[in-house]
Amino acid sequence: MQDILHAPDTGPLSADARSVSRPVIDIRDLSLTFETNDGPVHALSNIDLTIGKGDFVSFIGPSGCGKTTLLRVIADLEQKTGGEITVNSTTPENARLDRSYGYVFQAAALYPWRTIEKNIALPLEIMGLSKAEQRARIDKVLALVELSDFGKKFPWQLSGGMQQRASIARALAVEPDLLLMDEPFGALDEIVRDHLNDQLHQLWAKTNKTVVFVTHSIPEAVYLSTKIVVLCPRPGRIYDVIDSTLPRERTLDMRESEEFLKIAHRVREGLKAGHSYED
Repeated sequence: MQDILHAPDTGPLSADARSVSRPVIDIRDLSLTFETNDGPVHALSNIDLTIGKGDFVSFIGPSGCGKTTLLRVIADLEQKTGGEITVNSTTPENARLDRSYGYVFQAAALYPWRTIEKNIALPLEIMGLSKAEQRARIDKVLALVELSDFGKKFPWQLSGGMQQRASIARALAVEPDLLLMDEPFGALDEIVRDHLNDQLHQLWAKTNKTVVFVTHSIPEAVYLSTKIVVLCPRPGRIYDVIDSTLPRERTLDMRESEEFLKIAHRVREGLKAGHSYED
């Protein structure tokens, strides 16, 4: 993924620079309760979390712990029932209306009757951008995800991994500061997943986007993240927040290093302590 951006590569902000900047996401004592016919379901409770500019933050935890629900609250797709949250110093609703974030779903969710470039163009059409601006953005993001030769193809002509890269391109086309990703590689085989992890890390390093990423995979969370948020269920709450000590320049071989395994062990122990499989 070299030489695919025209803009200079300034790289992600240092930890010190992030600490003095205003948080991109600031969550205080957040809770969410769903009302159902069987009574209330406490999905999230007492969530406190700060995410700085340029951070790559992974949410990891067992099924039902509220990872996706928390991501959807950030995206204004679910509404909190208690506490406070700001996204880009405003409400999640205003951030959504301002198109401050791009959202990548678990499935690529591409329209099969539209080519890849037409799928990417859809949000740009809704925004009312000129054809020339649409073309420029489409070309830029296709290059960014290494799909420049596939814009005229239809989704069914691409592999699952390529479809997810097209979905990421569509999210990036609106030029958001924040990228929200809901387990986008969960359905892919390990070899493809490793490749996309590496590509995503390089993309993040080049664009300096703030990324919030949901995953069930410990190696994926440790490899990608500057911060790992371990959640536990019933109700969903944060058990541990781990600031990565890995260098910002990473390769897949690093997963065999002592420091990588140390962080992975802490994540695994947190998952074990925060969730009883005998419940």
